[in-house]
Amino acid sequence: MPLPAPNLDDRRFQDIVDEAKRLIPRYCPEWTNHNVSDPGVALIELFAWMSEMVLYRVNQVPERLYVHFLNMVGVEPFPPSVARADLTFWLTAILNTPVTVPASTEVTTTASISSGEAVMFTTSTDLVIAPPELVMAKTVTAIDERVNDVWEELRFDPDGVRCFASPELTPGDGFYLGFARSLAGTVLRLGIEARAEGIGVDPRNPPLVWEVWSGEAWIAAPVHEDSTGGLNRAGEIVLLIPVEHGLLTLGNAAAFWLRARLLAPRPGQPSYQASPRVRSVLAATLGGTVPGEHAEVVGPETIGRSDGSPAQTFPVSRAPVLPRRAAEHIRVVDADSSIDWTEVDDFSNSSQRDHHYVWDSGSGIVRFGPRVRYPDGSVRQHGRIPRDGAQIMVTGYRHGGGARGNVGARTLTVLRTTLPYIRGATNLVAANGGVDAETVAEAKIRGPLSLRTGQRAVTSGDFERLALESSTEVARARCLPATRATNGCVRLLVVPQVRAAGGTHQLDDFAIAAPLMRRISDHLDAHRLVGTALEVATPYYQGVSVVALVHTAPGRPAALVRQRALDALTRYIDPLSGGPDGTGWPFDADINSAVVTQMLESVDGVERVEEALLFEYDLRTGQRLASGKDVIRLDRHSLFLSAGHQVVVR
Repeated sequence: MPLPAPNLDDRRFQDIVDEAKRLIPRYCPEWTNHNVSDPGVALIELFAWMSEMVLYRVNQVPERLYVHFLNMVGVEPFPPSVARADLTFWLTAILNTPVTVPASTEVTTTASISSGEAVMFTTSTDLVIAPPELVMAKTVTAIDERVNDVWEELRFDPDGVRCFASPELTPGDGFYLGFARSLAGTVLRLGIEARAEGIGVDPRNPPLVWEVWSGEAWIAAPVHEDSTGGLNRAGEIVLLIPVEHGLLTLGNAAAFWLRARLLAPRPGQPSYQASPRVRSVLAATLGGTVPGEHAEVVGPETIGRSDGSPAQTFPVSRAPVLPRRAAEHIRVVDADSSIDWTEVDDFSNSSQRDHHYVWDSGSGIVRFGPRVRYPDGSVRQHGRIPRDGAQIMVTGYRHGGGARGNVGARTLTVLRTTLPYIRGATNLVAANGGVDAETVAEAKIRGPLSLRTGQRAVTSGDFERLALESSTEVARARCLPATRATNGCVRLLVVPQVRAAGGTHQLDDFAIAAPLMRRISDHLDAHRLVGTALEVATPYYQGVSVVALVHTAPGRPAALVRQRALDALTRYIDPLSGGPDGTGWPFDADINSAVVTQMLESVDGVERVEEALLFEYDLRTGQRLASGKDVIRLDRHSLFLSAGHQVVVR
């Protein structure tokens, strides 16, 4: 049961009137008429009514005080989360020497019409755009994994090289190009000299994919441009190499490999009748890609001078402050020393000799250690006090974050500084991950839960709560307890925040980025019990396709009703916006045609639903599986995701 709310002053209107009348003989003895009709009594009642309103407000704890109460027990609102995007820098020309784009290079959007302010992103690391060095070429067959060295043929044979070496073309056959140095983040141009032998393929949609070795697996290298028609004619292929490209030994040869892999054709997609043949490959660099974040670099900055007292606080000029990097800290400078201090979460384990401080990301306030008196009368200083007169400096920090940074693709186009040999920059993919700071209302809900459950991950609810606390990029979490089937391992399923609207969610949108995965894992590792095995993963997303026949009233536009029904279906069967309450499709909740029918009947313009069938849907191939069903079961590791709905309106 909750603690009763404090009533700071329980006096009411009549109590105040009676108290004022009792004081009349003391302060105004000549006033003897205390009837209700007396003008003085009317004034007493008026002020009593006003006083009652003031007392009512006094008894309501203001939001600011509530926040202070939470801060006193160590519960503080989360700071905003920073949006991230890969920034691609384009060279002015093909160069033979490396070009460096330094870290913290600023790229912004054009100023918005509404606010007049541009959104700024800065690069996270140095980007070195170096010319590639192609040193090897091989073909690998899918059936027996036979590796053939074709480097000499590629350079000197006038007939060129068969890219896919199996006698009968087999999905999985690959054409491999080996480079002397990593191409991580490179915009690579391959000049292809080829002959039109791979007949039968649609040059605009060839069944092949370009991939690089990341160090752990083969990952896709998106094609930016392709004028070769699928390696079938002379032209150029521009590839966006991911920021991960590792060394791999293939056929006793170590190199940084890029491959073109033959795919199984999709339904209706023509495939090769013969392998394409490549006569030569020339590699060049057009630019490079580097991670960027919605942040502005500030500093160095002097934030004040110490007066030698405990528990001093110093605010920085810009807030909120993003999580600090290795070179971002507080430096205390006095006459004979300059010492870099260490940031800690709190002063509970700090002694008077430790150079510790606490930096609140939300407010940007830097705090030094307090002096605490204990029950035995002893006084302990938690954390060293900067010497009187010492200068408090910040070596640097980053300011930014929030949902405002989730800008669309190709909107970050303005370079704040001129860079040699760089003609421009852009983000080819939309930024994501930006979440606004936690509101007071949200902190009021989370605070009591944190105090009741503590900071240990014991129950399933603890794991789910801690996963949500680890990052504002986590939208939902589901903990599956350890069982014999999981070898005693606790499995945590995480659904990340997705910026796109519910009707446009795709399977790849729900992949967890590596930085977020590390953040969740590190946070849970710090709170789980010793000996508890934990696996963090994503749910299996089961595609669901609805085929429905609906009737509309005469005069209603069929196209409009159909679109409304499709929008309602995609919102309803969704991990984030679906379900009966619109907070995401529930775990362990099956879907049946009766519920879908009821939902469609609530769509404006639908008079009745004649039939509704449910199909399982393969989200990768884009095909319906098996026949229509009335019920689709959902196992404990899965969530439903809308795909391929079809609504016929009569």
